[in-house]
Amino acid sequence: MACVYTAPHYIIISMTILKKSLLSAFICISAQLTYAQHLFKGKVIDELTHQPVEYANVLSDLSGKSARTDRLGNFQLSLPADTVTLRISYISYRTKVTKATGGPGRMIISLSRGAIDLKEVQISPSLDNGSFHTLSVLDLNLRPVNSSQDLMRLIPGLFIAQHMGGGKAEQIFIRGFDADHGTDINVSVDGVPVNMVSHIHGQGYADLHFLIPETVSVFDYGKGPYYTEKGDFTTAGYLNFSTKDALDKSTVSLEAGQFNTFRAMAMLNLLDSTTRNKGENWYIAGEYNYTDGPFTFTEHYKRFNAFSKYTKQLNTNNKFSLSASAFTTTWRASGEIPQRAVAGGTTAIDANGNPVIIPQYASPIGRFGTIDSAQGGKTSRFNFIAKLNTDLGNNLSLENEAYYTHYNFLLHVNSTFFADTAGGERENNQDRDMFGYNGKLTKRIDLGNTILTSSVGVRARFDRTYGTERSFITEQYQFVKYFEFGNIKQDNSNVYLDETLQAGKWLLNGGVRLDYFSFNYHDTTKTQVIVSPKINIQYTANDAVQFYLKTGKGFHSNNAVTVIGNNNFKTLPAAYGADLGLNWKPIPHLYINAALWYLYLQQEFVYDDDGNIVPGGKTRRIGFDLSARYQLTHWLFAELNINLARPRLADSAKNTGYLPLAPTFTSTGGFDFKFENGINGGLSYRYLHNRPGNNTNTLIADGYFVTDLKINYTKKRYEIGLTIENLLNTKWNEFEAEEVSQLRGETTPVDQMSFTPGTPFFTKLRIALFF
Repeated sequence: MACVYTAPHYIIISMTILKKSLLSAFICISAQLTYAQHLFKGKVIDELTHQPVEYANVLSDLSGKSARTDRLGNFQLSLPADTVTLRISYISYRTKVTKATGGPGRMIISLSRGAIDLKEVQISPSLDNGSFHTLSVLDLNLRPVNSSQDLMRLIPGLFIAQHMGGGKAEQIFIRGFDADHGTDINVSVDGVPVNMVSHIHGQGYADLHFLIPETVSVFDYGKGPYYTEKGDFTTAGYLNFSTKDALDKSTVSLEAGQFNTFRAMAMLNLLDSTTRNKGENWYIAGEYNYTDGPFTFTEHYKRFNAFSKYTKQLNTNNKFSLSASAFTTTWRASGEIPQRAVAGGTTAIDANGNPVIIPQYASPIGRFGTIDSAQGGKTSRFNFIAKLNTDLGNNLSLENEAYYTHYNFLLHVNSTFFADTAGGERENNQDRDMFGYNGKLTKRIDLGNTILTSSVGVRARFDRTYGTERSFITEQYQFVKYFEFGNIKQDNSNVYLDETLQAGKWLLNGGVRLDYFSFNYHDTTKTQVIVSPKINIQYTANDAVQFYLKTGKGFHSNNAVTVIGNNNFKTLPAAYGADLGLNWKPIPHLYINAALWYLYLQQEFVYDDDGNIVPGGKTRRIGFDLSARYQLTHWLFAELNINLARPRLADSAKNTGYLPLAPTFTSTGGFDFKFENGINGGLSYRYLHNRPGNNTNTLIADGYFVTDLKINYTKKRYEIGLTIENLLNTKWNEFEAEEVSQLRGETTPVDQMSFTPGTPFFTKLRIALFF
């Protein structure tokens, strides 16, 4: 008996001893590793403004380990030595090399402004959308902008068009989408939504005219539905502008150009330099715009913008900001005109859907003429934002933001003319209050060469519209009948979890968000929930090559009126996408980003002439994006963006299923220069290829190639600039769309492309004073 049980007894004892030995060894090794690692904490700030520098690259001389600064300018490195050399770099700043000693304290490192050097751009594992951020910072620093439209055009592959006077939100085209006025791209400023849900003139309507371009410090964008923090309308991608927390100088500028164009802008510091150096800043900015435009029927476009922002570093761990903006505009519009109203022999569609050649309109007008002079509108927006960013210690940070927006919109539009028995004049009218909250808690855990970053976010948005109206009116603005009238209540609350593991050359990101929507119209309420998972993988082979795979589910919400009125429409149609991409620096002064991508939508939103949403069906898009930035010399830079897409309805026959106006091939590029003597500027082009005008491709929206030139002479106290739009005076159409219209004297409606002409050769002079 004893012999039977002795062996197992000794085995049990031996296993117990082995477990204890392994545990002791693990504890010992862990203790040695922990002891061997030294923590380096720091904050990178701008030497002039004393504000944090986000995305700065901090590189150690030990094994090439690096880190990027966060929104508060903070960074953290765990290194196997107590004294190291750090190399801090960021685009448009002078690289700084400094000795650092590990310990509990936090070093403050200030960077001074300098020349742009692409050699300083680092490819490294990072928790941010690094590839697109590199492009955005380069473009914002190299290309002078003086309008919100210029800012939007900085996004590679994004095209905009204005077709109803300068006061409306631009039509947006990106990644094979005619995104209308924002249906498929999430737009925000300082984290506050610009897109208007259940807008009377298009779901996701994103009017960015309230943003004064000189107040923008940086913009951030991403393509596809891969970002846990981004929700509604993030199908083709997102775009966020951040305003400056502090001014390095006050500015007053005046501009004047052709077509009776005038602009005045001022940005003024309200606090003295001593107060600003202590972390307290307050400035105001204002802008006034006027133009008649190139049209025969002058636009009388007037816009006034005001903005103010106050920031204070309350203590070491808390930063508070408060901002307010006001915007109002009025304008008259020539609108879209049918091709036959200008030239004969143009193509139209007959009752059987076949293309036919039709003669010129009996009373032709010029390209810049108008048919209905009653078109135009007015709109206004007021924003109030409060933010508090807190460093809770132990690598834990908290972001809080509350906002309120009051908005008014009135538009008179007529694209069909006499095709309707009641007349084609329509009125869109809406007043709105919007308020919300954005909160985010982030925890970072360092485990030697492994970093785990966890984020939990909570957001809530509440929209209340009053007197939402779409109606027929006369040319004298007399009411005829309603299409739609009532108040809307729409709420969106969401919570999201995002986890990022950075281990050596690999970065793994996974996230999920839960959105709850409530739609109320005419005292009827419907609710719906959608879950959006995301998984992203990144591999950094070395400091010159990085690969990434992004996958995720996104969505765009439907209009509340449509949700309540028709159950056959999807309320929250989902989008599924994937990007396989590359960031590459084959030589020190060349940066390349390229990606193959795929996107599937459960339902495309299409708007008819009356502004109603009609079923667009399931859609598929595949495409290729390429962006390259090359520094030829210390003063000359080249850029190239090429964007290819194949957008189609998923359930259509081979010869149908085209997506009207969806771009298939776009390209932008040019040369920018910055001389040490103060001369700077650039020559740029934008190319939009011909695209289908209808789903059978029997009507065509004409493409265009337009060039612009900007030259500035910049000194410490002043700047003189010249802008020439459409340098070659190209005859081009900024916008085209299929319209069934009937002109005076015609007996039947005609299905044909209507267009808004693009700006001809246009010059503008600018002078600015800095103090």
